[in-house]
Amino acid sequence: MRPTFLNRRAAMIAAVGATLALAACGGSGTGAPAEGDMAKGAGEDAAVTVVEYASVTCGVCAAWNEQVKPEFEERYVDNNRVRFVFRELPTPPQDIAVAGFLLARCAGDDRYFEVVDQIMRSQREWQQGVSPRESLLRIAANAGLSEEEFTQCVTDEDAILAMDERVQAAQRAGVTGTPYFTVNGQHVSDSSLEGLSAVIDPLLEAEG
Repeated sequence: MRPTFLNRRAAMIAAVGATLALAACGGSGTGAPAEGDMAKGAGEDAAVTVVEYASVTCGVCAAWNEQVKPEFEERYVDNNRVRFVFRELPTPPQDIAVAGFLLARCAGDDRYFEVVDQIMRSQREWQQGVSPRESLLRIAANAGLSEEEFTQCVTDEDAILAMDERVQAAQRAGVTGTPYFTVNGQHVSDSSLEGLSAVIDPLLEAEG
């Protein structure tokens, strides 16, 4: 039987999952800094920073990624008006979420967001009976990783421990669910484009 990411480091991945008590969506928090943030758009000195806590196994996150994010990025990120920070917060099934995030990081900074997008869009396949492992292997291959490299990636103990540290940082921030958005550190409950714009635009206008 071929080894899979579901059993090679199952105990370690389960330990990451055990630190969480996450609902599918909702939660509260202050948006405190975390090590290992992935970001794009404006630089660290941006007037407006939008933070999203999300999981590749969260259905609501996948819907936002597909339905809202493209126009959000076109309006604010691609033109460097806003700094967009993405923070990983694995939700059930945590082993798949952790493996997905590890894969995205192994793909490299320049392909990270592309891989996260592909994994979120794969949720439809899983609902139709395609195994998550099959989806992740295909995405890994598209990113230039062999099956052996994929297995090494998602069973890397140091990478899993680093993931655990990011999870704990989210806990310390008080975030208990995904997706969760902050704008300049303030929680925004309405994650529609209109809801985010209502908070972002006045801040940009204040900067002139």
